Amino acid sequence: MAFYEKALTVNTETRPEPVLAAILADNFVSKGSVESKTKEQLTGQLGFFWKLIPDLKWVPQEVLNDGNKYIVRSLASGTPNGDFMGLPTDGTKSFKIMTIDIHTIVDGKVQEVHHLEDWGTAMKQLKS
Repeated sequence: MAFYEKALTVNTETRPEPVLAAILADNFVSKGSVESKTKEQLTGQLGFFWKLIPDLKWVPQEVLNDGNKYIVRSLASGTPNGDFMGLPTDGTKSFKIMTIDIHTIVDGKVQEVHHLEDWGTAMKQLKS
């Protein structure tokens, strides 16, 4: 839950860097539809998102567990202010989308996550 509440969700208690350093394995990899990110790349992306989307929230709706795999369905929401995936935004429009993550935990740390976010819907919401 720290991944969602303290690293993905903007909050006043912490920053993504120390949270991710504590919960991600050194050989961590984040796998999306096309590209993969290392621990360092994901940490950098989240730092950027925290600045671009100051009210970013990532709220788990359902968590399923099978052995060392955790499947999390979440709602992500926020109000970007700046260039958001090539779309200029000014902090007046918000998005709310579903996301799915499959985390693999090894020795108490997240070693791998496969993720899918509905950014297409976010873009539609921000354009309308």
